[in-house]
Amino acid sequence: MKKLFAIATLALVTLGAAAQTTGTDLAEAEIRKVDRDAKKITLKHGPIKNLDMPPMTMVFQVKDAALLDNLKAGDKVRFSADQQQGAYVVTAMQKVEAK
Repeated sequence: MKKLFAIATLALVTLGAAAQTTGTDLAEAEIRKVDRDAKKITLKHGPIKNLDMPPMTMVFQVKDAALLDNLKAGDKVRFSADQQQGAYVVTAMQKVEAK
């Protein structure tokens, strides 16, 4: 019973930490390419804290193709990503309007 309680507690703590993503946790990027048909986007991004990933340019899968609406190469964005089944997936994205 103690093992089950410990596992359940660990799962809740992990889920709670994942749910605490805030605007400050979003990574910044410039879009290099948008592939709506394949639900993929190429980003030149800064550090991604939750993935412990340094800045680089790479292709991400997109959780929802609607995230790609109204985006094009050259746009600046803020985004969050997770690793899901061995792939890096953008889970949220917002365009940064030029000042």
